[in-house]
Amino acid sequence: MSVPLGKQVFFTGMAASGGCALLYYLIQKTFSRASYYQLALEHLHSHPEALEALGTPLNVHYLRLTDKYNFVDIADAKLKIPVSGPKSEGYLYVTSSRDAPFKRWNLQEVFLELKDGQQIPLFKPSGENSNELKKE
Repeated sequence: MSVPLGKQVFFTGMAASGGCALLYYLIQKTFSRASYYQLALEHLHSHPEALEALGTPLNVHYLRLTDKYNFVDIADAKLKIPVSGPKSEGYLYVTSSRDAPFKRWNLQEVFLELKDGQQIPLFKPSGENSNELKKE
């Protein structure tokens, strides 16, 4: 029994769309589980000035996967995480690195940039030794 070409095209398109949506969801989940992502959000949630600027409750939105700022490889990660609250919105910029594959990620810098251009530093390593961390 043959299936009309129109139905084949329709069902193939539906399967491809579903597969793309599932892949997008899985990529977002992978990012949100990464330690550098979680550490950056912990700094955001524990920073009074950032919470005051955004308001609570905070909303963390999906990453824009096509944004050229977002970059992750085996040793470095840079993310631009969209966040919002009742008062304002902006991006949480995260820079992280690790010494070798399968080693722990170390945050290098985390700052919040609000839509009005104000930047609020949340985390920077202190001094030359990145093992000593400074929470701002």
